Amino acid sequence: MNPFRAYISELQATLELLPEERIQEVIQLLALARHNRNQVFIMGNGGSASTASHFVCDLAKNTRHANLPAFRVIGLADNMAIFSALANDEGYDQVFAQQLSSLLQPGDVVIAISASGNSPNVVNAVELANRMGATTIGMTGFDGGRLKAMVNLEIHVASHVIEHVEDIHLILEHLISKELREIGESQTAPVYHLTGKGMAIVPLEGALNSPSSSG
Repeated sequence: MNPFRAYISELQATLELLPEERIQEVIQLLALARHNRNQVFIMGNGGSASTASHFVCDLAKNTRHANLPAFRVIGLADNMAIFSALANDEGYDQVFAQQLSSLLQPGDVVIAISASGNSPNVVNAVELANRMGATTIGMTGFDGGRLKAMVNLEIHVASHVIEHVEDIHLILEHLISKELREIGESQTAPVYHLTGKGMAIVPLEGALNSPSSSG
C-alpha cells in the first residue's frame, strides 16, 4: 500500500474507534455552558495550540444565533504577550494555570487538548480548574496520559501516530462546533444540565424557548 493510502486507511480506522456517547456529552455540556453564560477556556501546545485557537474561533463566530447567547470563549495560547511573560517569570509549566487563576469561575468549562495527555502546563491548569470548581474536558491521544484520570470528560483518540491524533482533534472541534450551531438553528433542540461532576447529563425541557435564552 502506498503512503497516501496507508495514512488514510489508518486514519479511517481510528475514526471508527471514537467514543460517540462521550462526544455527545461534550456537546451537551457546551450547550449548557452557553445557556448559562459560563466561560469556556481552551488550551494546548504546538499543533494543539493551533487546534485550540481554531476551536475558539469556531465557537465564538460559527455558532451564533439570535435566540441564544453567544459563547464566551477564551484561548489561553492566543495572547503571546501574557503567555511569554508568564513563561519567562513563572515558568512554562504555569502559562495556562496562571491565566486561569485570575479568570476562572465555578461552573466554567476548561478544554485541554494534548496528544500525550502529559504536558505539564496543561496538567497544572486542569488541576487548578478542578480545584476551582470548573468542569474539565480532555482531548487526548496515545494512552491518554495523566489527563485521562483528571478530567470530567475525555475524548480519547486511540492512536500513537501524532499526525492522526492532531487530525482527529481538529475534526472533533469542527464536529462539535457544527452540532452546536445546528442546536441553535433548531427551536426544539434541548439544552442540558448536569446531575453530577460533568458525567450525567439530562434534558432541561424548554430551555431554548425561555426568556433567559434570548441574546
